[in-house]
Order: sequence, then C-alpha cells, then structure tokens
Amino acid sequence: MVEEVAREAAEAARPASASGSVIAITDLSLTFQTADGPVHALQDIDLSVDRGEFVSLIGPSGCGKTTLLRVIADLEQPTSGEIAVNGVSPDAARRARAYGYVFQAAALYPWRSIASNVALPLEIMGLSKAERSERVKRNLELVNLTGFERKYPWQLSGGMQQRASIARALAVEPDLLLMDEPFGALDEIVRDHLNEQLLQLWAKTHKTIVFVTHSIPEAVFLSTKIVVMSPRPGRVYDVIDCDLPGERTLDIRETPEFLEIAHRVREGLRAGHSYDD
Repeated sequence: MVEEVAREAAEAARPASASGSVIAITDLSLTFQTADGPVHALQDIDLSVDRGEFVSLIGPSGCGKTTLLRVIADLEQPTSGEIAVNGVSPDAARRARAYGYVFQAAALYPWRSIASNVALPLEIMGLSKAERSERVKRNLELVNLTGFERKYPWQLSGGMQQRASIARALAVEPDLLLMDEPFGALDEIVRDHLNEQLLQLWAKTHKTIVFVTHSIPEAVFLSTKIVVMSPRPGRVYDVIDCDLPGERTLDIRETPEFLEIAHRVREGLRAGHSYDD
C-alpha cells in the first residue's frame, strides 16, 4: 500500500503531457449528508482540463463551483464518479504537491512577514534556507512584490495581500493552480488591475489554472475556456471556448468578439436556471 501511494505521488509530481488532460472528471456527483437531509451539491459532472488552459467556473451562488474546486484539491470526496489529476487520484496529487490553492481570502499569518508567509509551505516541505530564499525571491518578483519582503500583511493593501497568497501557492512549483474567487472582495479598479497581472503571470509561468468567479467580464477576459454551471445540484450546462487573442488588455472588453462570448455566458446562466425544482 505504501509503495502504491509513493508511486502515485511520483506520477503526480510529473507534469501532464502536452496532449493529455491535467484534470479528467467523469460522471462525478457529490451529496452532503446533513441533519436536515441530503444536499445534492454536484451531479453528473463531466469535465476535461488540458495542460496550459485557463478555465473559469461560473454560475450562481450555491451552484457548487467551490465544491468542485475542493474536489479537485482533495478537500472534498465525491459520492460517485471518477476524477484524475495529472493521471492519478486527487489524494496522490495533493501528496505530491501537484497544485497550488489560492483561497477567497489571502489567509496570511499576521505575525509573519510577507517573505515568511510565502516561505511557510517550503518550511513544511523541509527545503533548505537557501532554496527557500531563492523561491521566495523569484515568486515575489513574479507578482510584482519585490521590496515588500519584510512588510507584514496589515501593511499591504487587499490586492497586494492576494498577490502574496498567489506567490505562496506558486512557491511549491505546482503544475496546476486552483483559484477560488481570489479577487471577489476587491473593488473594481483593483480587480481589473489584478486580472491584467494574472494574465501576465499565466503567460510567464504556463501554469494550468482553474478559476472560480461570479463575474462574467472576468471569466471572459481571463479564460481560454468557460464552464457554465447550473444552480444546485451543480451541473455543467455549457462549456464555451474563449478564443480571444492571448495578449489581452482591458480594452478588449469593448470588442464585438468579447461581447458575443459574454452574451453566450449570460444566456447559459439564464437557461441553466431551468434546472430549478
């Protein structure tokens, strides 16, 4: 059993092939058992995410977007169906640190400096001080926080704190980045700026990203593929290819191509409500 887990972890640590799926989900459902009876959170999910894609999950509140992300991260267990991350189970992928997770809140420890917060998972991994310092420096540069290493979270704006949390997720050098509505609590101007920075980061790192959002413009601006989900129980109502140019500025939101994709997402969200009981 130990040898099997070790083998799966080693496989998960290897990047998925360019032609293979980083995430493969088939007929997945999840039901929570509560004191008031069962809650059907996800039903019959089929989804494939290829290496290097930026995939946004969008849908109404309570549709299971975050639950699906947590299943991918092995933080929730499906009731039925199959899921593979880098060709192995989510448990093996988690053990191999095949993904980084960015939460809705920055979740930085207030008593640790920004550099120490980013280094925390590296300390847990047992990396040397020199290796930790090099990774912290490199990833803070990626999120444009060079010079803020010795600051504390309370000395940074909300947007800067979220960038620090992204640096922390990247520090473990994952192939996959899972992001649970990281900019939802920020004002529109800051959110737009971070959207641009996230696209630049994606272009530099070539990570596979799965991103949860409630915002149609955000989903269209960031994504190569948009997954529209129905109200609970969450189903995949539509999968929309977003074939806008790779290099995007905020001005693209005024183009007919952008508005056409946004209209399809909006129509999918509206039509998906037909699943309501």
